[in-house]
This record gives sequence, structure tokens and C-alpha cells, in this order.
Amino acid sequence: MAIDTAPSQVATSALQAIPFGSIIGGPLKACIEAQAMAAQTSWQFIQEVGLNTNPETGQKEAVNVSFQFVQNGRVVQLNVPLLTIVPIPYIAVQNIDINFKANISASSSTSSETSSSSAVDAGLEASAKVGWGIFSAQANMKANYSSKKDSKATQNSQYSVEYTMDVAVKAGQDSMPAGLAKVLELLGSSLDVSDPQGTLEVSEQNIRLTGEKAVLIATYKNPKGIFEPSAITLDGQPGIVSGDSVKFEISAAKEYLVKAGSKEVKVKVEAAN
Repeated sequence: MAIDTAPSQVATSALQAIPFGSIIGGPLKACIEAQAMAAQTSWQFIQEVGLNTNPETGQKEAVNVSFQFVQNGRVVQLNVPLLTIVPIPYIAVQNIDINFKANISASSSTSSETSSSSAVDAGLEASAKVGWGIFSAQANMKANYSSKKDSKATQNSQYSVEYTMDVAVKAGQDSMPAGLAKVLELLGSSLDVSDPQGTLEVSEQNIRLTGEKAVLIATYKNPKGIFEPSAITLDGQPGIVSGDSVKFEISAAKEYLVKAGSKEVKVKVEAAN
């Protein structure tokens, strides 16, 4: 009897039916989705922690951390962008190891057993007597016949399919993208030490009129270290804003008061000789 190949065919079909696309593609897809979630988390961190929205203009502004310390015998204030002193979570998938093992076994066995026996055991019995005169002969005959045939056939088939998969994903803090690194570099270069009450400077504190008018230029940095020329006044009157400074035209000889925020500077204007 030939070996049954059906289990082998079934095992081969089982191997072909294994969803390799899902087995290998599933972990890859999960890692890609995890990477997208990590990028979104980084963006949300920057938005919620490092930036504020100006309620008037709707523009994003970097959050600054300000603290005071003593420098050269005076109290100064340091303004630092928050994003430059806190670690930004930027997790990236670095390695993906997918180990797959398929184990398919198939076996088939066939056994055949045939036994036969035959015997003659006929149920025939005959008797004959022959005699001539005083001579006689007696003959007896018996015949038996039997026929027997036994057969036995056994067939065993078995197969099994087994597959396992190990997935190892390695992720860690990745280097910053070039754009974000440049932004942090620019923010780092914007570190500024300022006066906690602001800084007000004028071009001259003693002016002598040499013509009909004299020009006074003033600049002011608020406690955050930002130029605020519109806050500068001369005897309560605004001047002409030009960039980060303000220009005042003076025609009378007297003492003027330049003021911005809590800062004040007196300017003395003298008449020409």
C-alpha cells in the first residue's frame, strides 16, 4: 500500500496559509504609529510648556523664566527661554527585531496485514464391501475440507502546525531635528541680563542749545529685557518712535524729566551763550 501524502499536502497548505504579512507588518505598523504618537507628544509639550498665546494678537510667544542674582555688586535679572533649560521629550524608535519561527510537521503511516489458511475437511464418508466366496474386503473413506482467509489493514496519519514570534523594540531619546535644534540655538543666544526695574538711557543728560532746537534720543528696556520705546515720555509727552528708540526735539532751555516705567532720568538743557 502506498504512503498517504495527504498530511504532507495539508501541512504545506498550512504553511502557505500563515499570514506573514500580518505577522511581520503588524509590529512595524505599531512602531510607526508609536513614533507618530511620540512626535505629537513632543509638539504638545512645546505648545503647552514652552509657548504662550498672546490674547491680543493670537501669536505664539516663548515662555521665559526670569530670576534675579547679584552681578558686579548690583542686582540683575536673567531672562531665559524655558525651552532651553528643560529637556524636550523626543523619543524615537531605533531598532525593531522580529524573530519568527514556523514549525510544521507531518507524518503518515500505513500498515497492511493479510492472513489466510486453508484445510480440507470434507464431511464425506463412504464404505464398501467386496466379497467372493470366502474372501471379502471392507473399505472406509472420510474426507474433510475447510477454507479460511483473514485480512487486516491499518492507516495512521497525523500533522501539526506551530509558529511563534518574538518582537523586540528599542527606543530612546533621539537627537533633535535640525529645525528644532536651530530654534533652541536662537533662543539660547537670546539670553539677556537686565535690570529688574528696567533700563532707561538717554543720549545726553546735559545739553547746550546751539541752534533753535536740540535732539534728545532715549531708549528703554522693560524688566523683561524688551525694548519698549512707546513707554518713554519727556515731561509726560511722547516722542517720535524710530526703531528701538525715541527722538525728542527740545527748543527751550530748562530741566526735563524723561520717564519710562519706574525709571526716571533728568536732562538739563542750557541756553547757548
